[in-house]
Amino acid sequence: MDFLPDSPRGRSDSTGSSTSQGSRSKTVLRQRLSQLMTCIEDLSSDDEAGEEVSRRLDEAFQLCGRFEPTDAFRLHMVTWNVATAEPPEDVTSLLHLDALPLTDLYAIGLQEVRATPVKFMSDLIWEDSWSHLFMNTLAPRGFVKVTSVRMQGLLLLIFAKQMHFPYIRNIQSTYIRTGVFGYWGNKGGVSVRFSFYGHMVCFLNCHLAAHMGNALQRVDELEYILETQEFDMFDTPHVLDHKVVFCLGDLNFRIQDHGLHFLRSSINGGRFNLLWSKDQLIMMKKKEPFLQEFEEGPLHFQPTYKFDRKSDTYDSSGKKRKPAWTDRILWRVKPKGLPSEDDDDEDEKTSTSTVNEEDEDPILVTQNSYTSDMSYGVSDHKPVIAAFTMEMRKCWDTPLVSVSPLGVWSADENPLLTYTVLEDFMSSTWDWIALYKVGFKSATDYESFSWVRENDLPEIDEVIQISMEKEKIPLLGGEFVLGYYSTNLQSIVGLSADFQIKESQRAAAEGLTPEDVNGINK
Repeated sequence: MDFLPDSPRGRSDSTGSSTSQGSRSKTVLRQRLSQLMTCIEDLSSDDEAGEEVSRRLDEAFQLCGRFEPTDAFRLHMVTWNVATAEPPEDVTSLLHLDALPLTDLYAIGLQEVRATPVKFMSDLIWEDSWSHLFMNTLAPRGFVKVTSVRMQGLLLLIFAKQMHFPYIRNIQSTYIRTGVFGYWGNKGGVSVRFSFYGHMVCFLNCHLAAHMGNALQRVDELEYILETQEFDMFDTPHVLDHKVVFCLGDLNFRIQDHGLHFLRSSINGGRFNLLWSKDQLIMMKKKEPFLQEFEEGPLHFQPTYKFDRKSDTYDSSGKKRKPAWTDRILWRVKPKGLPSEDDDDEDEKTSTSTVNEEDEDPILVTQNSYTSDMSYGVSDHKPVIAAFTMEMRKCWDTPLVSVSPLGVWSADENPLLTYTVLEDFMSSTWDWIALYKVGFKSATDYESFSWVRENDLPEIDEVIQISMEKEKIPLLGGEFVLGYYSTNLQSIVGLSADFQIKESQRAAAEGLTPEDVNGINK
């Protein structure tokens, strides 16, 4: 659980907000379509199919002039029903830490995290063991926890490369219960939304009703979650208002009709395609319009439920539950507005994967991989992993605040820093500037902090100087970074370059070690 500085302080807010336009350069989509056009040049002019392909590509080629993504970001997602188990010792392979291109964002959704009343209350105060494991694994690689949200056994964690933090804004989270008449959070959904370089993104982690016969209930629960979860945002108050939505979790859809022997023989033979037509989620997508707006990669991995723990053997108990793809990752790009009732032209309808030509700042989502990791056996589910590329124009590429250390820093005297508000935003006298050790885990994992100027909110481009107390500066020094935290935006909106704090005179004279200074530099 994250805590904000608890010093008493008055508060005032500014009301302005603005968005800067980033530079726009490469036309990635244009290049791809140009290559496709070249491939069909040899088609005969009287080839009807060739003409149709050419016409469609020409339309897309014209459209691509409006879609010129300048940057691509890599997203790595994990969903795992951990069945109340404690985490394994290592999750390196789960996170694909050495994969190329390097990851920019992680979204990790867990279900059935152990949530007895005593355990749940302690996790709210000290963070749960799963969060600690992921934070400790990712922090040395330069990833910082953006936020997390927990509802009983449901946990959603978002991490980002430190360099992206000033461009992740308006972070909010919410949850909704569907289990046990809506009073206990054993089933339901937790979600996180934020603006990523100006694009509204939402992640939803769900755990839906179990058992073979409850497919319709699962659909109803998912629709209920999507319709009723609300955010305090005027432009994106609901999940489906966001430009991109990623839905992950133990959705609990089963494979119906087939007998156990056919299921297992098809799986053992790698003939997963024989089971797709009876997968309940695939079947329901044909009937439910809201599900048709979501996309999913092909299920080219074996069903992830139900296994004997610490093995790759499907349920050998007396119940012998049928294997199923219960654990899924879906995504949805906000579709273009539906045609009017008077418009009967089916060609006008746009799939969720295409670029919305009415959107001045479109985003293209591509799934690079979709698989499971069979090496983990602590649960009766296997984790499911997906990697995505998000191509977009940056709506801004300048942080809201510039912050810098001033002069040489050490614990021998109160060090100075300066900050400057570069763009108008909802600043507050509750904002603070923190000193972080390089490799910090979250916005509240600071060594020290200072409130911003208390009396007056700053003017744009005004250079403001404040100090930190020397007693809170690490005696042994090291490599650090300063971050400006916006209380209203719930995020770090400005980071300094990494800088060095000198070892204090006391530490040098007494030969102090990290153990001698009460773990400040651990």
